[in-house]
Formats: sequence, structure tokens, C-alpha cells
Amino acid sequence: MKALYKPAAGPGLELVERPEPEAGPDEVKIRVLRTGICGTDLHIESWDAWAASAVAAPLIPGHELYGEVVAVGDAVHEVRVGDRVSGEGHIVCGICRNCRAGRRQMCIRTKGLGVQRDGAFAEYVVLPESNVWVHHGGIDPDVGAIFDPFGNAVHTALRFGVVGEDVLVTGSGPIGLMAIAVARHVGARFVVATDVSPHRLDLALGMGADHVVDVRTERVHSAQEALGMREGFDVGFEMSGAPSALPEMIENMTHGASIAMLGLPAGQISVDWGAVVTRMITISGIYGRQMFETWFAMDAMLATSEVLRERVASVITDRFAAGDWELGFAAAASADRGKVILDWTEV
Repeated sequence: MKALYKPAAGPGLELVERPEPEAGPDEVKIRVLRTGICGTDLHIESWDAWAASAVAAPLIPGHELYGEVVAVGDAVHEVRVGDRVSGEGHIVCGICRNCRAGRRQMCIRTKGLGVQRDGAFAEYVVLPESNVWVHHGGIDPDVGAIFDPFGNAVHTALRFGVVGEDVLVTGSGPIGLMAIAVARHVGARFVVATDVSPHRLDLALGMGADHVVDVRTERVHSAQEALGMREGFDVGFEMSGAPSALPEMIENMTHGASIAMLGLPAGQISVDWGAVVTRMITISGIYGRQMFETWFAMDAMLATSEVLRERVASVITDRFAAGDWELGFAAAASADRGKVILDWTEV
């Protein structure tokens, strides 16, 4: 099969022939139709310090996928050949304390698809049945390929109650944009988004943001003034990882506010912990999705809201044939693009 492959530790990927994987007894073999390019994949391709510390090369990367089931193991109970599916990319041990308590997203031995085991940048991929999400209704293949990052957005947006609340979203990349759409769908009062890209701020308005802030030229407090807010934001989604984002978010939160942090810090963050304590602010780290409560929530939201479906789909700005993966990676690394899809029916 054709696959994007990292043969050894170091920069770069190669589109090469690799052995086709076979499903074990409790596994499902999927013919990959679409994949999304994630920031994680960009790190792996460039082989930065994070990739060198976390990735097991040689490796086929890729973890955002949509495809068709072509084979199942003898111990597979519910997934059927022909099912159209997405995949949960965090493969858990099932026996640590968190797994046994039903908190699988907190497994201490999680292995990442396309990070510690061969992933979905290939014509075929194998996953445990427990990690396969079957789409029982029709779904656009491109949207099916971004269920993983959409799950990040939904998990972040639903971590704290947002109905009737004022929400600040720092970072309007693809996941931040989808989180804006979810907050608006769920019933937030005001949603304010920040970024350094005018194009992404325009996309944020299209997702339902009431006001946007270009943090290169203005401060978040200006949004409070523009919207007539008097006490600060109730809920924050920190999606950027920028070292300056969390401190400025804290400055603009009301007493008793809650912050969900998804963005991985790009450097050390200096936080005024006195403000966190005296304002009684709750900060929660977000990693991945709840397995599988988040999946049920996003499936239901997309099934019942045409507006949300359109907004999530609009996050996808580019699609490339898998054979043109280098163009796709370049687009994904650009600050003026949304989500980028690789089409594995064109290798």
C-alpha cells in the first residue's frame, strides 16, 4: 500500500510502499478515504524537540481519519465490513485505575495513533474495535475526517457550562474556530475570539463570534468595552498555546470564572497566581476527548443542527490528493488556512 512514512528519526516524510496491515482478533481494518492534517503531524514532519521526545520512528503518522471497514477480526462484535467510520486516536490500556473507573481519556498508558503506532496516512490502517466510531447516518467524508479535532473542540467547549455565559476564546485555529461554533450552538451570550491572523478572525465571525480581537494591535479588554460587559468573562477556552494568552485571559475573567486549556504552551507561561486564587478561578487541562461521551455529543449536535454542520464544514479550507501531501503540509502550516484534508482515493 502507499503510505507517508518516516523511516528514521529526523526531518521529512516519504510517500512509499509499505506492507498492508492485517486486523488482529479484536481489530478493524479500514480503507482510508480522507485524513486531516494536524499540528501534531507538522511537528512529526519537521522533527522538532517534541517529536524527538515523543514519537517512535520508524512510523506512519496521521490520526484524523475517515474510511470504510474492509475486514474485522474474529472477536469483533458490532463493527461490520462496509461501515463508514472515524477513529479515536488514543488507544488505552484498559486496566489502569482511570480506565477501570471509566475515565479512559485519562489513561496513564495511552498510545497515540500515528505517534506511538502506525497511523492513518496510508491506504489502510488498523484500529481496535473499541476505537472505531461508526457513522450510522450520512456524513461528508471531509467532516468525518475531522471528528478527532472536532471532538477536541466539543470537549473543551462543554468542559464548563456556557449557557447564558460570556466566553473568551484565545486562538482561532481550526479547533478554536469549531469551539466558537459549539459555544454559540449551546447558548453562550457573548463569544469573543482572538488571533494574530485577520483571515482567521474573519473565519471566527463566520463561526458565530460576536467580536474579535487582533492581539497584535489591541487588548482583550477592548472587547468588553465594545460589548458593554461589566464584570469580565465567565468561561475561557485557551486554544493557542501562546505564552501571553493565558495571563491576558486571567486578567479579563470574572470572579469564579472557569478556564479550559487545550493549547499546548509554546514556552514558559508566567501566571499571576494571586489573581487565580483571589478571583477563585478554575483552570482545567484538556487533552483529547472523553471516550466516548464527547463522540455521542458531537454526533448528536451535527445531526440536529444544519447551522453547526455548515460551520464545522467551513473550517475545511483545502483538500489535496494524498500524492500531493507536500502541498497539503505547506497549506496546513500557513496561518491563513483552516483545516487541510488529504484525499487517499488519489495517491
